[in-house]
Amino acid sequence: MKLKYSLLALAAPLLMNAQQVMTPEILWTLKKVGVQAVSPDQASLIYKVGQVDLKTEKTKNENYFLNVLNHQASKIDFGKKALIQWDKNGIYAQEGDKIYLSKDAGKTWTEFYTIGDADNIVISPDGKRIAFSKQVLVEKLMGKDKYSDTPKTTAQVYTDLNHRHWDYFNEGKYNHVFVVNTSDKVEAAKDLLEGKTWDSPQRPFGGAEDFVWSPDSAQLLYVTKAKSGKEYATSTNTDIFAYDLATGTTKNLTESNKGYDINPKFSPDGKSLIWQSMARDGYEADKNDVKIMDWKSGKTTNLTAGWDDSVSGDVLWGADSKTIYFTAAYRGTKQLFSLDSKSAKVQQITKGDFDVNEIFTDNKTSVLVGRTDVNHATELFSVNLKNGEMKQVTEANKDTYAKLTQGKSELKMVKTSDGKEMGVWFHYPPNFDPNKKYPTLVYCQGGPQSALTQYFSTRWNFALMTANDYIVVAPNRRGMPGWGTKWNEEISRDWGGQPMRDYLAATDYAKTLPYVDGDRVAAVGASYGGYSVFMLAGIHENRFKTFIAHDGLFDMKSWYLTTEELWFANWDIGSPWEKPQPKAYTEFNPSNFVEKWNKPIMIIQGGIDFRVPYEQGQEAFQAAKLRGLKSKLVYFPNENHWVLHPQNGLVWQREFFEWLKETL
Repeated sequence: MKLKYSLLALAAPLLMNAQQVMTPEILWTLKKVGVQAVSPDQASLIYKVGQVDLKTEKTKNENYFLNVLNHQASKIDFGKKALIQWDKNGIYAQEGDKIYLSKDAGKTWTEFYTIGDADNIVISPDGKRIAFSKQVLVEKLMGKDKYSDTPKTTAQVYTDLNHRHWDYFNEGKYNHVFVVNTSDKVEAAKDLLEGKTWDSPQRPFGGAEDFVWSPDSAQLLYVTKAKSGKEYATSTNTDIFAYDLATGTTKNLTESNKGYDINPKFSPDGKSLIWQSMARDGYEADKNDVKIMDWKSGKTTNLTAGWDDSVSGDVLWGADSKTIYFTAAYRGTKQLFSLDSKSAKVQQITKGDFDVNEIFTDNKTSVLVGRTDVNHATELFSVNLKNGEMKQVTEANKDTYAKLTQGKSELKMVKTSDGKEMGVWFHYPPNFDPNKKYPTLVYCQGGPQSALTQYFSTRWNFALMTANDYIVVAPNRRGMPGWGTKWNEEISRDWGGQPMRDYLAATDYAKTLPYVDGDRVAAVGASYGGYSVFMLAGIHENRFKTFIAHDGLFDMKSWYLTTEELWFANWDIGSPWEKPQPKAYTEFNPSNFVEKWNKPIMIIQGGIDFRVPYEQGQEAFQAAKLRGLKSKLVYFPNENHWVLHPQNGLVWQREFFEWLKETL
């Protein structure tokens, strides 16, 4: 089998022909569509289209103005300005240390405010106040900060946990929210978290959605976890706080709830506030509900308490201030739903083999969304609210797709070892021939409770895998959202139990199909998927011919004592000193089964991955080599739990397929 990716120099142009299939180079240079700002009447929006230059690893962006009603788009140039928001006052943008305002859709700009060093800028509805965030030095944890006469020291001094998170070490700086009147200079801005070792926006992924103005501009709501150190590392109790500008007082709006409370959004009429909420402290994959508060009375209701799935995606208020739209994993896809804020009725709007990921506008008869599937990156689609029909609005990669031969996908229901029905995606190569026998990849999803749907990734890209003449089998094993809350929760404390039997059931079923070469099957995956690969390598009883694990958990005790978000570890596997000792450290610990490893294995690891630290990959590689197995370690010193640098991404894909060519 020939590799399908090009070995051209990075600067060389892509060679296209009518029968071309997906390659790593095409994958990384696909144009990416992202909405930047929506008009207050939701009739227009501004989106950008970005494309990576593989030689420089930089992205070139172009902006477009879209009429949502007639779907007409026109290119618009904002120069070096970065858009902030679009409201009744106009369009706000930042360039350097200044904020500019345009009242004519970016044709002319006037200087609005000198903001200086600021992130996540949000202007109040009345245009008289600005909220923003920036890092503030609160603790002297760096030796050079603690001792002024040692400016060259690299010492870091810690007395508590949360000293590192995701891919950075805590240097004593925290994200704080500030507010300032536009009639004052930015130096007069008030730090709402002054002296606190808390973060707002939340780390590591929070942004401007973590704080929002009340409709009357009198209060600023912000999201933070009011905990530090060990308490922070072991808790998910994130709350929504309201700061009153007139009184200078702060109120915790969600104090009674002990899990996550995030993503606050006011209704267009200003009468109601919604947010996403999880009930249990420490359970980051708990059922995610939509709660609503009457802003005047403070009465709170859980709108989705009776719905047996999780609101895992985007949420948007409808223009009528009654309907709420949200996306959620559902039966192996991600669909658009509506929620009546009065009756709490949930209704599915879209159906199909695709993912609806973001919701941008509602014009009463249709909503605009972002959609993907395994063959296509994000594009904007209009959804008819009466019948769910979808019309494509943007086609950023039309010319590229026209020259690609693409495969198809099929969701099959497979019987599990305990008699349940499990949805399993089968992704087929372009020009699939059912009379041939294909080498097959069993894909193990991470999370462990993240949805396995029709997503499009630059790393685990099913279109690229099938383009290299592999069938991909992707089981929605225990722990996947979208199949009911019970199915979703059954993985906790059972990592190496029924979920592994689910993988084996899917593998055994696949081998009964006439077009699957049962002697050439690999197990591949990352994170919990990497753990699954390590685990399967010790229990597979020769079902697999080769393995690939990326950032996988190999030894559960050493992982527990080196990872950072301990709430996750405590909930999902338990601590190693619990009595009786959790199964994660005995029968569900991959390192305990190395003596049964008998097939080639490639291990990929990021150097600044603090969720699954480097030593996990090193331990697994060393164990494999000492066992005398064909093995390979691919190490990226500057990557975290993901692969974000384009040239690293190319190497990742090339090593992936090279290994499969050698061993499968």
